[in-house]
Amino acid sequence: YFKLGQHKEWLLRYLENRKDAVIPDFRQTELRNAVEKISGDLCISRPKSRLDWGIELPFDKDFVTYVWFDALTNYISLSTFNSQPSTFRDKWPALQIIGKDILVPAHGIYWLIMLHAIGFPDEQMPQLLVHGWWNLGGAKMSKSAGNIIDPFALADKYSADALRYYLMSDIATGRDADFSEERLIERYNADLANSLGNLLNRSLTMMEKYRVRKLTRPKSVESYPVEEYGLRVSPTLGIIEYVNAMTGFTPHLACQVALNLTLQCNQIVDAARPWALAKDSAEWEHLDQVLYTLGESLRIIAILISPVLPKAAHGIFDQLNWKMELSGKEERFSLADAEWGRLPDGHVVGKPVPLFPRIEL
Repeated sequence: YFKLGQHKEWLLRYLENRKDAVIPDFRQTELRNAVEKISGDLCISRPKSRLDWGIELPFDKDFVTYVWFDALTNYISLSTFNSQPSTFRDKWPALQIIGKDILVPAHGIYWLIMLHAIGFPDEQMPQLLVHGWWNLGGAKMSKSAGNIIDPFALADKYSADALRYYLMSDIATGRDADFSEERLIERYNADLANSLGNLLNRSLTMMEKYRVRKLTRPKSVESYPVEEYGLRVSPTLGIIEYVNAMTGFTPHLACQVALNLTLQCNQIVDAARPWALAKDSAEWEHLDQVLYTLGESLRIIAILISPVLPKAAHGIFDQLNWKMELSGKEERFSLADAEWGRLPDGHVVGKPVPLFPRIEL
């Protein structure tokens, strides 16, 4: 038997002291409720007479090891823990991503108590990120039931970017989600084709038509026209939201930050009407400010979407003629570069190329 009972109070204290031991927080509440019900110890063996598969106990050939006790030890037996425990612990604390159906009791109770029992300090306990199920027609996807989706076929049909965006933007961390091909198309067309793709195309077209693709950096480059056009938030504040979403393991909210900035830029175009400003020489400075705002916003948007849509992010940078020496390379994008005003005065952008062609049913 494994002495679960004598570690019950420790696990309760650990969950009380570390509020983000399990993500999302409602899963931590679920785990705590389960821990409260621990009433005994765990039998870690099964008789071969009843179970003809499993890892034989080293001290009794008539019994095999309980599968979850055996499976969890693989996390450390295949590492350097046995020979170099300090080296193993240097890799921790880890983030372990698991399904909701193996939180209780396997990972939330057995695994954490096993680590505590062999001497792991609280600050080196792995954080558990618990995801929900991807359902189809309201039922959990299952290979045995045959109700599965082939991601490779979807990527071939709609593009990898379309599939990646749908999965990352439409599924909230920790919640179940019902797959819908119609929803994939809807999100792609609305957010990428109609919003971001349209913004990129119309912005570069106006830069080419009115300023021969050359941007003029405003004297007051720090100013972003939030109040002028009744916008919700500046890119600087948006980046703070983005960082909070990413570090909080909610990539769907990070996607929303990039989308919000895109929608605001389209709002600027509709409100400022650059085509009208271009006809009045007294408004040319205003026109320059609008076009620079669009170009700089697109540069930042590309950085924000790069973890989810790397191909599209490269496409935006290519059309902006930005960091061309790093074209196709991951190091082209850095959140540290998402500072407003990096595009220099006189920067020449490229020609517009459709980035997100609409998906027609």
